Amino acid sequence: MTVQRGKKLSISIQEHMAINVCPGPIRPIRQISAYFPRLSPTSPTPVSPNPALSPNLACSPPSLSPPAAAMGGNSSVDTSVDINSDDSDDCTALGTLEFELRYDQSCSELHCTIIRAKGLKSMDFNGLSDPYVKLHLLPGASKANKLKTKTIRNSLNPVWNETLTYVGITEEDMNRKTLRLTVCDEDKLTHNELIGESRVPLKRVKPNQTKHYRTCLEHPPPVTNPQDPSLHSLEERGRLLLSLQFLPPVDVVDADADRGGGEEGWRGGGLCVGVKRCAHLAAMDVNGFSDPYVKIYLKPDTQKKSKHKTAVLKKTLNPEFNEEFFYEISLSELAKKTLEVTVWDYDLGRSNDFIGGVCLSCRSQGDGLRHWMDCLKNTGLKVEKWHILTNELPRSFGHD
Repeated sequence: MTVQRGKKLSISIQEHMAINVCPGPIRPIRQISAYFPRLSPTSPTPVSPNPALSPNLACSPPSLSPPAAAMGGNSSVDTSVDINSDDSDDCTALGTLEFELRYDQSCSELHCTIIRAKGLKSMDFNGLSDPYVKLHLLPGASKANKLKTKTIRNSLNPVWNETLTYVGITEEDMNRKTLRLTVCDEDKLTHNELIGESRVPLKRVKPNQTKHYRTCLEHPPPVTNPQDPSLHSLEERGRLLLSLQFLPPVDVVDADADRGGGEEGWRGGGLCVGVKRCAHLAAMDVNGFSDPYVKIYLKPDTQKKSKHKTAVLKKTLNPEFNEEFFYEISLSELAKKTLEVTVWDYDLGRSNDFIGGVCLSCRSQGDGLRHWMDCLKNTGLKVEKWHILTNELPRSFGHD
């Protein structure tokens, strides 16, 4: 471009565009999220933001952050947050829960004392919550073993000091089960809302010792598929307390014999089965309860004379029966038998619902086998044991 003296400077539009164009490659426009990275220990290191506010950094390599570029790219800054730290926002955002656990081995009871919660997340419009605590034993039917505290109104730091007790908890349960503590917000007009939960493996609790916990509430893990047949077959339906006692044959004297009008007799031995109580039964009715009763059989039973039934107790998931039934049988014959115990929900006018059952024999496993063998080996001694009811319906079990 040449300009003669005395003439006005003129520049064509093509020359104007060529002068103002920015040399170098065209870079894409950054998104605003690139300036606020959220890193975690498991995520790959993202590209650090490279704002074009400073001309000295405008041509920096895009793969280096400003501090790294200034130091030649030989050092990196770790901006990740330890998600397991007590000081992290993820640990304290939902609040903390303080409680105590104690397992009484002699009476098979698990005591959970809910003490207090602090810093709970606000769930209501007034900036507060109406919290309560629910307990569940996992794995197991949630409705059958749910325990619940009272509700504290309008508080983010509630104090309960309330003890909830599970009965029928065996040593096997303590080794394989987990206690789930869920803090919820009660709403009268809508569904109750979950604030957070904490889970404790019961194997951490030593028998007859009180263990204190102060845990951070967490979001619940993903729910497993309830349609999975493997989970359905292992579902627990409650607990049953049975007593077994084999009475050996004894001589009996008729009361009339003392008066000269009778003779001495003989009473054969047999099995005395005591149906004591059930705990945390599955709810089979729409009202959230069941009308349970218990049936027992001693099989094989060709003449179908071994069936006994308890009374029906209305609207309860923790019935106490305290009934005993006697089978006259020798010890050698009893060793070949199978005691089948089933719990049912009574329904008027239609088929009764099966809640759960348990089998005791020399071919059983676990607690069923141990209870049966203790009875056979200790004649005359009453042996009590809790049994887990499962929803598996054996072929020999039938409806009334």
